[in-house]
Amino acid sequence: MTELLRNRDFALYWAAVVLSQIGTRGTVAANFFQVYELTGSIAYTGLVGAAQAVALLVLSPLGGALADRVDRRRLLQAAQAVALVVAAVLAWLTLTGHAQAWHVVLSVVLTTAAATFDQPARQALIPALVPREQIGQAIALLNPSRELAILVGPLTAGLLITVQGPGLMYAADAVTYLVLVAALAVMRIPRFVPSGPPRSVFGSIVEGARYIKHRPLIYNLMALDLSATVFSAYRVLLPALAVDVLHVGSTGYGVLSSAPSAGALLATYSVFRTVQRSRRQGRVLLGATALYGVAALLLAHAPFFALAVGAALLLGAFDAMATTIRHAAVQIDTPDDIRGRVTAFYQMSSRGGPAIGDVVVGAFAGAVGPVVALSAGALAPMLVAGWFWSRRNVVRAYSGAVEPAPT
Repeated sequence: MTELLRNRDFALYWAAVVLSQIGTRGTVAANFFQVYELTGSIAYTGLVGAAQAVALLVLSPLGGALADRVDRRRLLQAAQAVALVVAAVLAWLTLTGHAQAWHVVLSVVLTTAAATFDQPARQALIPALVPREQIGQAIALLNPSRELAILVGPLTAGLLITVQGPGLMYAADAVTYLVLVAALAVMRIPRFVPSGPPRSVFGSIVEGARYIKHRPLIYNLMALDLSATVFSAYRVLLPALAVDVLHVGSTGYGVLSSAPSAGALLATYSVFRTVQRSRRQGRVLLGATALYGVAALLLAHAPFFALAVGAALLLGAFDAMATTIRHAAVQIDTPDDIRGRVTAFYQMSSRGGPAIGDVVVGAFAGAVGPVVALSAGALAPMLVAGWFWSRRNVVRAYSGAVEPAPT
């Protein structure tokens, strides 16, 4: 870890990403709370996830193709600038009392659209900053470290909502986007030069899909990811759990939203050591996925606030372990000239899954209540992880060792 942080450009990138995520995650928490406050409907609150899903599923392949065709730093800066403008406009609408639920949902569509170009470039930059043998360790540091932002963001959102409403959170988010744009400008990053003859955008997207089709590790990791994120999507239920079940209000909602990130931070050392030393990472991944489902079940049935926070801490810890192993495996298994497109397809499960889950679980909870909806969804990751564990496959056999890049 010390060696990574001595790398000036990686350290700057790490700090800027954490700061940006503080604003982003705080805004996501504020979006959910504001829509629920404006409408009083869990199903309508699920439209926040629907907005994310639409943008991710439609635009992710294009974002990945561009990340493999243009300078990745400039693409990331442009995406951040668009998100900055959206955050500033939503802040103005909210602070002046003109915001409506559809304004919030539209802002989510636009911000997520920008992120579909942002995320492939952001992930693809990591191998340009560190040696190949340190990719897994870099992701192991970045993922839990971003959880610091996810911890601070929702907690900050809860406090700012109490002080001035969601508009103050959106204004703070705009400032963090500006800081990341500036940080990228001073980083020393090798200019990305695409290899091979130029292709059409559609041809590039097809090439990325074809690569994944022939890499069973990647598409099986995507399936495992979806089992947890679609059916155990707890974010959309947190406002209802905080306000209607646990009766802790907006401040309690902020604490509950931040607890998974605190759990991920507490697990940082274990996650880092696992990806650095373990050669049974596939089994660790499956165990963490199953325990994620157990933690979601505990959250659903927590009779008091302290136990709910404890369950959310466990959710974050197991999610950090599973997410880090999955992300590192995808980056290591993918050559640089196609990394943007593969990352984009992968984010359709890693980021699109939770967005789709918000819609599915939100609609289900609108009919049966948040406790029953989360209880049913928690079974999915346990069952899928058990299925992978019960038979020989590339996920269970994954060791985490760095192998020569595929050609």
